[in-house]
Amino acid sequence: MEFKRKNKTQLLSKIATNDRHGENSPYFDGWKAYDNNSFHPTQNPNGVIQMGLAENKLCFDLIKKWIMENPEASICTAGGVDKFKDVAIFQDYHGLKEFREAIAKFMGRVGGNKVIFDANRIVMSSGATGANEKIMFCLADPGDTFLVPSPYYPGFARDLRWRTGLEIVPVDCKSSNNFRITRAAMEDAYEKAQKWNLNVKGIIIANPSNPLGTTLDIATMRSLVAFVNEKNIHLVCDEIYAATVFDSPRFVSVAEVIQDMDCCNRDLIHIVYSLSKDMGIPGFRVGIVYSFNDDVMLCARKMSSFGLVSSQTQYLLASMLSDDGFVGNFLRESSKRLAKRHYVFTKGLEQVGISCLTSNAGLFFWMDMRPLLKEQSFEGEIELWRVILNEVKLNVSPGSSFQCFEPGWFRVCFANMDDETVEVALNRIRAFVLDRENQESNRSKLCWRKKHLRLSSSSTRLYDETIMSPCMISPHSPLVRAKT
Repeated sequence: MEFKRKNKTQLLSKIATNDRHGENSPYFDGWKAYDNNSFHPTQNPNGVIQMGLAENKLCFDLIKKWIMENPEASICTAGGVDKFKDVAIFQDYHGLKEFREAIAKFMGRVGGNKVIFDANRIVMSSGATGANEKIMFCLADPGDTFLVPSPYYPGFARDLRWRTGLEIVPVDCKSSNNFRITRAAMEDAYEKAQKWNLNVKGIIIANPSNPLGTTLDIATMRSLVAFVNEKNIHLVCDEIYAATVFDSPRFVSVAEVIQDMDCCNRDLIHIVYSLSKDMGIPGFRVGIVYSFNDDVMLCARKMSSFGLVSSQTQYLLASMLSDDGFVGNFLRESSKRLAKRHYVFTKGLEQVGISCLTSNAGLFFWMDMRPLLKEQSFEGEIELWRVILNEVKLNVSPGSSFQCFEPGWFRVCFANMDDETVEVALNRIRAFVLDRENQESNRSKLCWRKKHLRLSSSSTRLYDETIMSPCMISPHSPLVRAKT
């Protein structure tokens, strides 16, 4: 049996059999638990509620309405079937001109029209996963390293490392300054990589942050750009949550920041974008690489053959994103709905004493569960996570799976469920916290009783041993009175 297993492994490539995918993580284990026992309000009300998947399901009604009002945008309807042949045979890896123009315009609008994006620099990819891997293939060789501010998206282990052979060195960010990316932290990570004889090729950030749900301020962005310019390394900005901002400060793209920096080498700056989060359509697999480096752009476009966006999808989205009225209404309404859902969740947690990092973007928040840890360690965090997953039946993601520097933080996704499921989830959390408090209270009372019983017992022994003979009881003793 062992021979067969070894022989089977030898038949496969090292990429196929290595463990760099990152699947062996609580982040993905939670998904598996949900898949095996999914919550349903009537068919499985005691199942696991999925709060570990960053999906945006709050605005499907707006998209559905637009599609019904614009049947000609789809080649699979009577109104658009006349375009079926032209669209179906289109396979240029540059992509439909209308699609690239619509995406460039949308990216500009999401950033407040502070930047005009060049449609000729829009390079397609199959989702942000493919886009992140593609830019890594363009910028680095196997064994090279990228710095990544932590906590960071667990999927980066797969997207950046698995097939490229790259390494990741975390830039440790701390709760004491709300997990801000500091120059000192970047320098520390860079020096560590050098001590380990790793060739640092760049730094990749997510703005807005996943899992923090925060946007980077202009000062931090300038610091990042200055850092990569001094080290002559690349800066990749993952901006896939750009349109999920629901509170101030506004989102600022790196494309806007470098406009005002005279000493910036733009060849080092690259953007990854997608419609999966902002529009809530991950199944459409729309990923974008946008680079200010001509050589990177040309190389990435060649690689597009391995992960294109279907021409049918391009055709539909080109029409949808060119509708200024729809786009404006969608962005406004999405922001309102995200803000409302975020408020309902965080206020509900606040009522039972659970605090969260102040955030203004994303489809999740960063929940502080440190007071509920039995011990302040990553072992204590995983123990608490198992209880929440297996007993409370909520799939929330522990901070250690995001390479968080401190134990006790959890990412909670809030936009992938309906209002009724939100209430069920909040009720489960409330019941769990109250039960924990009762357990602690009972434990404290028990400890108090044991302590006083020991004191009472010790006092009795002292009385018997120092004053009375062990064989003799005073007639005035309460023990004698108790017998009568």
